[in-house]
Amino acid sequence: MWLKPNRTLSRRGLRRLIMILVALVLMTAGLGAWQGNVFAPLFALVESAAVAIALSVAWRAGDRSERITLDASSLEVQSLPGRRRMRFQSYWVRVLLEPGNGRQRLLLSSHGRELEIGAFLAEQERVELSRKLMVLLADFNQLRK
Repeated sequence: MWLKPNRTLSRRGLRRLIMILVALVLMTAGLGAWQGNVFAPLFALVESAAVAIALSVAWRAGDRSERITLDASSLEVQSLPGRRRMRFQSYWVRVLLEPGNGRQRLLLSSHGRELEIGAFLAEQERVELSRKLMVLLADFNQLRK
């Protein structure tokens, strides 16, 4: 399984949004400068740069994802773009939904180790993912017997 957050804006859409916002801010600053506020264009440029950087950082946060691989002997979770990888024995891993921080957390647990997965997913998506994982793990464990 490949878990990715929902992203409603493409890279091209992000560029267009930033250009539109910069144009609106600069038009407003131009009106302010025309009325005597000579510092308005300077502040508009600083604000435009700050907003563009903030939107770009927020958009890049959507690149994170998790890849879940299940085979007969193990369940492996790889977090991307980082290199964090955690492996559990598929027979012993438990799928848990626990309350925490005003939302349910989806945890994989085995031999005293826990890993939260799908933190970027919506509540309903985490519940659905937990059900799918439980069914897949049960199927794999039935095949082993």
